[in-house]
This record gives sequence, structure tokens and C-alpha cells, in this order.
Amino acid sequence: MTAHSELRLLPWSGPDGKPCYLSTDNASSHLSRLADTAETAQLDLGQELLEHAWEVIADEESAPAELRLLARDLTEALGDTLRVAVSRGHRLRAPDSAAHGEEDAAPDLPAAAFS
Repeated sequence: MTAHSELRLLPWSGPDGKPCYLSTDNASSHLSRLADTAETAQLDLGQELLEHAWEVIADEESAPAELRLLARDLTEALGDTLRVAVSRGHRLRAPDSAAHGEEDAAPDLPAAAFS
């Protein structure tokens, strides 16, 4: 197994709003576990917010101020979710096609796989 040398995008920003990164080969380090916990909490909160959003949208009596607050909260949750997706996507290992003699080969999928 080779060491993973890419930086991990953390689920929080620095004081200046810029992204924070972690450089470690140890997925069980204290900071890695803290980031995993924060990502899980962000995704759980997003799920709860989505359920609340469906309730607010279904209520025809929802005030414009409530809808604006909901839109702001959903926007923040979407941003958190996208950050988690990017971070996790970067940590996925690419298939080792070179080991099978297929350098730079794209997967051969039937057209039906995309419909």
C-alpha cells in the first residue's frame, strides 16, 4: 500500500474564510477523527434541515421571512455538503488500472448505464 500524500479538505474554514487542509497519512489521527465527526454532524444537520424544509414548503401560511431564513440555512447546508463531497471524493483511491495493463483506460460501460 502506498502512502496517501494529498491534502484533506477539512469541513471548516479558517478565521479568514479560506479552506483548511490536513496533511497526514494517518486516517485515524485525532484531527482526522475530529474532521470525520464534524462531517457526519454536518450531513445529519443537512438531513434534518431538508425534512424541515419540506414541512415549511408544504405550509401555505409560511411567512416570507421564514422562507428567507430557510433558504439561507439550506444554502449553508448545501455548502457544507459539497465540501464534504469534495473532501471525500479526493480521498477515494483511483482504480489501479496500470496493474492490469490498462494504463489510462476508461471503463467500458454500456449506454444503458447512463440513462
